[in-house]
Amino acid sequence: MTTLLWFKRDLRIHDHPALALAARDDRVVPLYIVEPEYWALPDTSGRQYAFLQDSLSDLQTALRHLGSDLVIRVGDAVTVFQELYQTVKFDHVISHEETGNTWTFARDKRVAAWARRQGVRWTERPQSGVVRRLQGRDGWGGQRNAFIAQAQIEAPKVLPPCDLPSDPVPNLCAPDPCSGRQKGGRDHALSLLGGFLTDRGQTYRRAMSSPLQGAVACSRLSPHLALGTITIREVVQATVARQREIKGGPRDGWAGSLQSFQSRLAWRDHFMQKLEDEPALEHRCLHRAYEGMRPLEPDHSRLTAWENGETGLPFLDACMRSLRTVGWLNFRMRAMVVSVASYHLWLDWRSTGQHLARMFTDYEPGIHWSQMQMQSGTTGINTPRIYNPIKQGRDQDPTGIFTRRWLPELADVPDNHLHTPWIWDGAGRVLGKTYPEPIIDVAEAARVARDRIFSMRRSVDRSETQRVIHKHASRKDSAGHFVNDRARRKPRRSKADSAQLKFDL
Repeated sequence: MTTLLWFKRDLRIHDHPALALAARDDRVVPLYIVEPEYWALPDTSGRQYAFLQDSLSDLQTALRHLGSDLVIRVGDAVTVFQELYQTVKFDHVISHEETGNTWTFARDKRVAAWARRQGVRWTERPQSGVVRRLQGRDGWGGQRNAFIAQAQIEAPKVLPPCDLPSDPVPNLCAPDPCSGRQKGGRDHALSLLGGFLTDRGQTYRRAMSSPLQGAVACSRLSPHLALGTITIREVVQATVARQREIKGGPRDGWAGSLQSFQSRLAWRDHFMQKLEDEPALEHRCLHRAYEGMRPLEPDHSRLTAWENGETGLPFLDACMRSLRTVGWLNFRMRAMVVSVASYHLWLDWRSTGQHLARMFTDYEPGIHWSQMQMQSGTTGINTPRIYNPIKQGRDQDPTGIFTRRWLPELADVPDNHLHTPWIWDGAGRVLGKTYPEPIIDVAEAARVARDRIFSMRRSVDRSETQRVIHKHASRKDSAGHFVNDRARRKPRRSKADSAQLKFDL
């Protein structure tokens, strides 16, 4: 009989538990399904699809070096499985566990039902620190760390030949204006990791907050982790090895930067675990009392201005225009653009979240939707942070290089008025002509939002807050490390993610 190895968001051959298990069998069919229905969803985009195409080509080459090939089929997953079953009569499907969006979760349930009807076994293997069927967060940190500490799995030396035909990869997405998109494929992932650990990462801790410096100092591995061209375990262990190399060396920034990077790698699994435990958080407020706080039907003029970088708030607009062209933004700026949308513009996180999901080449549903809610104040356990886009511009782009790059229409505005052009005495020559008037008063909008959100927090049901803490809040020690609560003699109060986390992969 034949084993079908189903690749999803694990497009590599190294440190691949599912591949290692499948390689023991006599005949293996490596399969990737291009699903047109998925690529029509409102959280997918052409930039993501192009990154996928790069990565599929790289995976195909790697499998051919092992003597096999990647079988690509286009269509509905259950239909593809049924057609292959009639051709090769496989009795076992092996894949990795996937924490995707609601659509992939529903698809996996349909595939599982099909497999049961056919008497086909489906074995899923973990590929990250995310734990299936977790009952609560106590002890999760220990499980996650144990998985990350395991030895990496070497790629097999050879695979049985596979001569099944593939479908051509179709052009499913409209052209996407993302000229600065990162390239997919494992070679690019390894190059980024090596460059970060030996050169670019030295200034990571102090540079990560800047949209200009962060583009270089951050690892830029996030799209590769999202598509699985490299594993979280590989990145953590490579970073540990680098930390050992520099131990006892000069105080040159490396130690602090690598420590910060490791903590953000751990937070990656932490946020993905939230969606694994509660898939509905993609569509429903994590703390149910916050449903209805903002209108579900957004103010379309405000939403469009925010999406297009035409709010009249220069630093915010520069970030949104940069994101459209590059497909990436550092975390602090991601938090700011969500904060302004959710608080100052009072837009619901579901509407703004879909736009950002499309714009991010590194869209990872578990991180994305958890962060959308965290930065919108709907988790019930995080301290609301209302970012001031004017202050952020002055702090993170004091020379105006980033803002001027993306807003050339402000070329005549002097430096001291770049982030507040409406108070410049020459504003009438620009505002309302080549650049819009601000659509809100920043201070007044923040005041109204603050009153609304804190009024809501004072009135919510505390039992619902405790439910969220039990199921989703981190358990950390005094150093901020994830720990195993079950091992403690005395229970300690959980740190309920009160800090606004920086996630700058």
